[in-house]
Amino acid sequence: MPTRHRPLPFPLPGIAFALLLALLAMLWLAGGASRADVSGQVVVRVAAWGALIVAGLLAPRPNVTRDLRPVAWLLAFGVVLVALQLIPLPADLWLRLPGRAVLTEAVPRGAPQPWRPWTMTPGATGNALSALVVPVAVLVLLVAMRPAERALLPGVLLVMVTIAMLVGLLQVSGARLSNPFVNDTVGQVSGIFANRNHFAVFLACGCLLAPAWAFRGERHARWRGPLALGLIVLFVMTILATGSRAGMLTAVLAVLIALTMVRHELRRQLSRAPRWAFLALIASVLGLLAVVVAASVAANRAESIHRTFAVDVGTDMRNRGLPIVLKMISTYLPLGSGVGGFDPMFRMHEPLALLKPTFFNHAHNDFLEVVLDAGVPGGLLLGAALFWWLSASIRVWRVRGGAITGAGRLGSAILLLLIVASAFDYPLRTPTMMALTVIAAVWLADGQGSGDEAGKRSSLPEAGQHL
Repeated sequence: MPTRHRPLPFPLPGIAFALLLALLAMLWLAGGASRADVSGQVVVRVAAWGALIVAGLLAPRPNVTRDLRPVAWLLAFGVVLVALQLIPLPADLWLRLPGRAVLTEAVPRGAPQPWRPWTMTPGATGNALSALVVPVAVLVLLVAMRPAERALLPGVLLVMVTIAMLVGLLQVSGARLSNPFVNDTVGQVSGIFANRNHFAVFLACGCLLAPAWAFRGERHARWRGPLALGLIVLFVMTILATGSRAGMLTAVLAVLIALTMVRHELRRQLSRAPRWAFLALIASVLGLLAVVVAASVAANRAESIHRTFAVDVGTDMRNRGLPIVLKMISTYLPLGSGVGGFDPMFRMHEPLALLKPTFFNHAHNDFLEVVLDAGVPGGLLLGAALFWWLSASIRVWRVRGGAITGAGRLGSAILLLLIVASAFDYPLRTPTMMALTVIAAVWLADGQGSGDEAGKRSSLPEAGQHL
């Protein structure tokens, strides 16, 4: 008689889901830096290319739905824009671009000018183009995954954030950890990132992921809820210890949005309790977080709050460098100076009054830096992305109910935190944050279809569907 195989207690993961888990593991390990010369860039880019190759051979064909097309098109246009900057232009055409005359001195007098690319920093722009393989790979794997597997990602990302937080807590305790794959500063609380601001924003995203994971299923909410609250408390404590002011701002936003996201689920859980129980619970959560902040300040562990009052705005390099950045933008409009080349371009324009032992590697305002690097085309692409995020967010926040809608709101909220953080820093230039951005954008895109399409769909079975 043929032997019967007992079914597995859980379904085997698809190849796309398995590849994404492996890629996220590599990003956790080596994807926390933005500099081109760190060894982690090699690790994550090789992992991304490997995932794309294996997915192309073994994974099912990606299914780009109507709601996902804006995400795919925005990413595709971004890749094309960076690639166009590397195409050599005739000397006559190139010399007509603003700000290029200074480079003509590199050619001996009397010699013909060679063809040059649009960008003034070809090496940096080539590195930027190579870095985009990470978000492309993440998007390809996401659209090739089953919806049930995509629904598991909040828990997966929450695990990533939690383990990163544990690394940060070890640094808070005095452990001198150093990641060989990123250019971190020993003694600074930056977790798996080279920059403490990026780490703090990553933890702030965890404050959104925790409640979304806790209330994903009603039968698990009773024990997941307290666990999620405990994680949020730890995330906030670690953010305070990083010294990141942008992280502190995004943490406040994350906690407020998280309470808004789960208010209906909390009311459902407290349906048999008195009406005042819901307000008492919200007040208790906010009170607990206030106590944690006060305790961190008393224990001299709230470095973020201390830096807020200790830094002199007049000597802050971000404010002192802003007029130079704005002048550079006006100089290189309408086509920009080249993606990824802020560091050498700023040194060309840096006045003597701003010279110091350290260098100003980014504008610390990615909206301005995108316009500086890519000019009007980059600004239009950035505007299109923000418009899509805003319109899609309005749709998912107006529709009530449904797990897909909840995922859409989670994606909208995470993108909001990254947008706010990008006004003060450059978190999306790290591979880990690139992947998180794509995942959040896919959640937001998925959430749009849960309202209008589900509402218009008939309750009768479709043609060919079994009863």
